[in-house]
Amino acid sequence: MDDELLMVRVAELSYDENRTQDEIGALLGISRWKVGRLLVQARERGIVRIEIVHPRARRLGVERALIERFGLTDAVVVPTADEPDALLHRVAAAAADLLTALRPVPRVLAVSWGRTLTAVADALPQGWATGVTVVQANGGVSLNRRSGGAASVAVTMAQRGSGQAVLLPSPAILERIETKQAIESDRTIAAILDQAASANTFLFTAGPCDPASAHVENGYLSTDDIAELAGRGAVGDVLGRYIDADGNIVDPQLDARTVGVALKQVRDAPRSIYVTAGAPKHDIARTVVSNGLCSVLVTDESTAQALLEEM
Repeated sequence: MDDELLMVRVAELSYDENRTQDEIGALLGISRWKVGRLLVQARERGIVRIEIVHPRARRLGVERALIERFGLTDAVVVPTADEPDALLHRVAAAAADLLTALRPVPRVLAVSWGRTLTAVADALPQGWATGVTVVQANGGVSLNRRSGGAASVAVTMAQRGSGQAVLLPSPAILERIETKQAIESDRTIAAILDQAASANTFLFTAGPCDPASAHVENGYLSTDDIAELAGRGAVGDVLGRYIDADGNIVDPQLDARTVGVALKQVRDAPRSIYVTAGAPKHDIARTVVSNGLCSVLVTDESTAQALLEEM
């Protein structure tokens, strides 16, 4: 029996017949040590592939590749799901697991808002932290009076962390620069923005520049506005600030009417956790990780592979 065939036979006896290494050695007339070495080689050569099949499983090899490629401090990658809702649930649960396991526990957590972070908030268990202060990092008062949104994300996270929520009572984007300047000069609003900017941990998502944007859904922008931003090279927004593939603001006037912390403050934070899922967000995800806007990435395997293959 040649070495490759012996390797296959050892793998079959181990994985198909659940034989011990001692039993395999006795059957094939080789040492237990050689059985173990052949099993390792079988995995290294791809003769044996081991897959952990569970929604909360992690792709550790892909995580290591992301950390090395983009200089991240950590990455969490979970299996991709066929249905968008299932995919969002998996990635949100992974982000909630990460938050729960953080040490030291964040004392001040600055958060953005949107469907992804709503799912993360819903996935957090009661008692995930003790006494955490959750600060809203950008405006989010809906202009179409829809319930939920930014406030519910911060409140849910704070309540489940036995802490308090600090809300930013402002729309995300205002119609006039003068109005935005007046709001941010208010002592109360300024204090909230300062607290968010100085948070030791940011948790945020980023939206694609398309008609399904939360800014269209909440009445801040029209589909024509989105088309114009895309024409200027926008790939999406981070904290309401629309950027191109190089991380540059595409519309300074719009940005001047946007209420929230600056991107530099997110980039310079001690820990900035970016949560993203799904193919529509691949372009903005690539921009976020390649321009140093996050130190920790939580995503699905398909998005992770797209980031690694296309850079």
